[in-house]
Amino acid sequence: MSRVAKNPIAIPKGVTININGQLLVVKGQKGALERQVPLVVKVVHEQDTVHTVATNNEPEADALAGSLRALIHNMVVGVTTGFERKLELVGVGYRAQVQGKTLNLTLGFSHPVNFPIPHGITIETPS
Repeated sequence: MSRVAKNPIAIPKGVTININGQLLVVKGQKGALERQVPLVVKVVHEQDTVHTVATNNEPEADALAGSLRALIHNMVVGVTTGFERKLELVGVGYRAQVQGKTLNLTLGFSHPVNFPIPHGITIETPS
């Protein structure tokens, strides 16, 4: 069995998981995410944990169980804290500023790069 699939996923308070046939729905304060579960993998929901089990002994089933476990964990993180990426600009003259709905980047090119911020994404430039 996959070592990744053996690890249970802790479900924080405020997150609900519904398994309806092959459809897995994870709901939290930041929204809801859903995913189809492969037929060779079974999702077991116990009180405040979830884990995945391969239904047969084939290597593909083990791989899918581990992959699905990682995807479910990412879904739980996504509906609780959301996805966050921190970037660090290192070097002389590199700068980033938010101007309205545009991210203005000075990265050493002959001109600044203006990146329009997509809807639903927040960008902060603290320093």
